[in-house]
Amino acid sequence: MFSIEHEFDATVVTLVDEGESHLQEDVVVSSFEECVTVEQYDPRTDRTHKITLSMTQMRDLAAAINMPEGVYRRG
Repeated sequence: MFSIEHEFDATVVTLVDEGESHLQEDVVVSSFEECVTVEQYDPRTDRTHKITLSMTQMRDLAAAINMPEGVYRRG
């Protein structure tokens, strides 16, 4: 399951793990004009971890999801 919210400066997508066992915490993806952040709470450390991707990295990630194994450079 996921939700989408449009805020003033970002679009926020929240991914909820609905599997049967070993459920993971929600993943919050925030898309800003200049970057994308991915956050997930870690109950073991009681901290939220954040990764920031540039828009170029995000485009590369989106392209890589359906590519075979290898090394690529987008043109």
